[in-house]
Amino acid sequence: MKKIGFLSFGHWTPNPQSQTRSAADALLQSIDLAVEAERLGIDGAYFRVHHFARQLASPFPLLAAIGARTRNIEIGTAVIDMRYENPHYMAEDAGAADLIAGGRLQLGISRGSPEQVIDGWRYFGYRPVEGEDDAGMGRRHAEEFLELLGGKGFAQPNPRPMFANPPGLLRLEPHAEGLRDRIWWGAASNATAAWAAKLGMNLQSSTLKFDETGEAFHIQQAAQIRAFRAAWKEAGHVRTPRVSVSRSIFALIDDRDRTYFGRGVQEQDQIGIIDQTSAIFGRGYAAEPDVLIEQLRKDEAIAAADTLLLTVPNQLGVAYNAHVLEAILTTVAPALGWR
Repeated sequence: MKKIGFLSFGHWTPNPQSQTRSAADALLQSIDLAVEAERLGIDGAYFRVHHFARQLASPFPLLAAIGARTRNIEIGTAVIDMRYENPHYMAEDAGAADLIAGGRLQLGISRGSPEQVIDGWRYFGYRPVEGEDDAGMGRRHAEEFLELLGGKGFAQPNPRPMFANPPGLLRLEPHAEGLRDRIWWGAASNATAAWAAKLGMNLQSSTLKFDETGEAFHIQQAAQIRAFRAAWKEAGHVRTPRVSVSRSIFALIDDRDRTYFGRGVQEQDQIGIIDQTSAIFGRGYAAEPDVLIEQLRKDEAIAAADTLLLTVPNQLGVAYNAHVLEAILTTVAPALGWR
């Protein structure tokens, strides 16, 4: 059995060919797709965060709105770039959104990927401290955020407060019990996966990672998952961690599918450069269901993960994306034992 969610980047463009032409379209359609996904039996609705781009950016209003419109589906991010975040304000936003959703938030955070502008986090008022680079700053912000989610008091109360305080040092409110265990780290390397495990975060492994061995992407990603679980065991955590991978997967079952994806998607791994480091980008899948099933059986990382996030072409509209998700649930997932 495997949890299956969707992952949307929330692109919009004022183009007649797009079904998502404005920020309002992207946000409202994201809510509608989450509602449809829950109806279909999809387990999670996840959203990517990019700044200075025509994509989804500030996630918490969207997550809270989805939480208010749904009842069961997990609601998450993949990922929030922690270089841009104030851990204290983020802890309050996350706590509020999780309470509105009834404890369903699954927040993916990370150092983030290259953005649309140079050092965009500087415009948000953040600077690495002496001897620290921007990746280190993102990890520092993440550690502060995790500490705050623990709910321990740290602030000295005013002796003459406007409202009565509970005894002792004060914590940030609202506090969402259990959210600390539902934080995921988006790791691009085996080392950061092990670091996330030591801190007690779940693992999100995307469709790219640093090319550390020259092997096929799914083989390297499976090795990363093993490194994460070994580090988790060594750290002595009590609970069982979760691991997700994301993929572009399209079952070709009607003329619309063949029109959009009949010529295939990126069917081979690609090598590129991320921050002057060699990175490998995983392939996508688009085929008739019987062919797709056999291709996916060979993906070692999907087999190793407990959660699969399906990237969706959100600009094709809510109805078509619901069809894409339903096709995977009904024609592919049962044959692979995911359902």
